[in-house]
Amino acid sequence: MTTPSAPGNPNHPNAQERPLDLAGIGIGPSNLSLAALSQPIGELHSAFYDENHTFHWHPGILIEGTALQVPFLADLVTLADPASPWTFLNYLKSRERLYPFYFAERFHIQRAEYDAYCRWVSQNLPALHFGHHIDAIRWNPERVLFEIDYTQLDPDGEAEALGRAYARNIVLGVGTTPHIPDPLRPLADAPGVPVIHSADYLAHRDRLLAAEHITVVGSGQSGAEIFLDLLRHRPAGRERLHWVARTPAFAPMERSRLGLEHFTPDYTHYFHALPEGVRDQLLPQQWQLHKGMDPATITAIHDELYRRSLHGDWPDTTLTPGVFVRTAGRVGTTRVELHLEHAEQGTRSRLTTDAVILATGYRERRVDTLLAALDPYIRRDSSGRPRIDAEQRLVLDPLVKGAIHIQNAQTHTHGVGSPDLGLTAWRSATILNSITGNSHYKLPQRTAFTTFGLEPRPMPRPHTSTTGGSEHRHTIPRQLPVH
Repeated sequence: MTTPSAPGNPNHPNAQERPLDLAGIGIGPSNLSLAALSQPIGELHSAFYDENHTFHWHPGILIEGTALQVPFLADLVTLADPASPWTFLNYLKSRERLYPFYFAERFHIQRAEYDAYCRWVSQNLPALHFGHHIDAIRWNPERVLFEIDYTQLDPDGEAEALGRAYARNIVLGVGTTPHIPDPLRPLADAPGVPVIHSADYLAHRDRLLAAEHITVVGSGQSGAEIFLDLLRHRPAGRERLHWVARTPAFAPMERSRLGLEHFTPDYTHYFHALPEGVRDQLLPQQWQLHKGMDPATITAIHDELYRRSLHGDWPDTTLTPGVFVRTAGRVGTTRVELHLEHAEQGTRSRLTTDAVILATGYRERRVDTLLAALDPYIRRDSSGRPRIDAEQRLVLDPLVKGAIHIQNAQTHTHGVGSPDLGLTAWRSATILNSITGNSHYKLPQRTAFTTFGLEPRPMPRPHTSTTGGSEHRHTIPRQLPVH
């Protein structure tokens, strides 16, 4: 196994002379936004790593015609820097599609187009290193740097070379992982059993459409889009579709203007300042802010069902909210039996089906293994979760002089907006200002008409250049040292 001559590698000629100011782990939309906004900061030496060989955003659910639930202005950079070369509008211009987009009058773009836009950005930023699996992250007190071990992968995903990088600051953007409920995990893990997560829907779509009876579990946007796609491709009168969900209703996502202000920096600051117990009580109550369905999708489902009932026969579909799966098992070699319970009635029943699609959402990806060597330095709350400050940093032992910032894994401290694309650029700008100790990006002082709370929140102090002291221990120096 050889050692490549790559940026951040200890054998690279410049590696010892100039450690990274910023190492990004994971290249999803959050860290891609960070990379795009960091590019114009000339003094910032950064590198971003991802084990995949190219950028893809939820490829399994890029169903034709499905749209983002946020406006196109929630791209990687616009809400922090509208003049950036990496805006969605500039992507359209580079493809000579600006006028068609102008005449299309679309505020919400298709998911496939957002995926293509992000891939365009990823193909043009030199600081991105795909095909790099991060093995471990340690704090090196002698170098006063983070030590990052990685394995470079070949196109087949096999180990090709080992490397090590040193960085003053780390930003974790490792994304989420599909959530499979415990009762269904054995079936989902078993080979040949038709139980899949919605994240893999398109890869199995043809096989699913051929099944005699299909059950969708979960009432979020993915569940609605998949149910609609199946419905549109099943013969009238022989749909044989079942849709069950734990939520008390197939409810729309909050789309009112004032309701959407929960996805602003103002609300994020308010939520972060609340006591831990209050935050934990609030989050389950706010499910409709981010786990409901787009009203347009609900309308499309109802329209399709109504169209199929025009001649007097109801479509062969069953839509039941308020239901959860207690247990599940196999029937014969190919069928699945779901044991269901209705929460309000307290009744139970069994459903035999030929295929199950789990639109059961995603969970924040655990980084315990990746940060195992840093565990003694990480400060945690009463539930054992990492504490994260207002600038998206892990709260660490003062012995660690660098900073670890978190992307899209801080719902427990920053609220329902943490995974929302509309806050991506603002969060990236916040992190960059924190790391550099300078206000490279002017952050808005007010973002909502709603005043959250009776006491006005203290305004964040503007960043100034590094003056030393523990408060700025994570910032980069004016003159980068040569080691």
